Amino acid sequence: MADDEYLKIEVQRQVATITMRFGVRSSKSPGWALAEVFENLRRDNSVRVLILTGEGDAFSLAPTCDSYRSGFAYDNGVNPAKAWYTFNGIARTIETMVGMEKPIIARVNGDAIGFGQSLVFACDFIVAVEDALIMDHHMGGTLAGTYFGQPRETGAEEFNAPPGDGGMALVPLYMTPCKAKEYLLLAKGYTAAELAAMNVINYAVPVDQLDGKVSEITDALLKRNPYTVPWTKRVTNRMVVNHVNLTLDAGMAYELAYFGHQKQTNGVNPTSLG
Repeated sequence: MADDEYLKIEVQRQVATITMRFGVRSSKSPGWALAEVFENLRRDNSVRVLILTGEGDAFSLAPTCDSYRSGFAYDNGVNPAKAWYTFNGIARTIETMVGMEKPIIARVNGDAIGFGQSLVFACDFIVAVEDALIMDHHMGGTLAGTYFGQPRETGAEEFNAPPGDGGMALVPLYMTPCKAKEYLLLAKGYTAAELAAMNVINYAVPVDQLDGKVSEITDALLKRNPYTVPWTKRVTNRMVVNHVNLTLDAGMAYELAYFGHQKQTNGVNPTSLG
């Protein structure tokens, strides 16, 4: 089910835990690998609840600053095969997450940047360690941190792409219009504690309480009727599904247009129109 060991899948007592492995690459794209897993688990009636998390001290990070400056993102966007696996994988992942009947819990064990934060907001319950940074980096957001004991600089100021991998489709459902635009247009990151105070996520907890809170929600879901839980999610998420259907493809198209633009300008962002 997993692709190139990027994803680790564990199933216990009707709960599937999907762990994204930092630093392990999928042969096609992370989105493609995730889409296959979510689609398979949606069909598996032995699984009632899903948990999505990261390995170690990061939930999911954006590419490094050096990789953006190498031009890999633009090449990925204008190469038909790479763009297909990247953006079709993203669409299938987000659409399956919000459309599937089974509840998904985001166990945010560390920073969630870029596509990682889109995955967080596609979940039904969000529980995060209180100091985890959640940010859509597309519009020039950067982050320097230490992960697995190694320094890493994520994102690049010169990367100014429309947030096409789910940010534009999902974030406006969680924040007021003004806050959503500040978050997306200025790449303003928030800690989980700040987002919990804003009532954007369910819980921000100390790291030693993360598993306890996730288990509390999981146990409560498993005590409910196995038919009525999925029906309730299906109806409650109808607005989310409709909004994703209206906006996700447009967001991906604008990001792809940006990649083509950057390819023509050798990665230089203009400062005026015309």
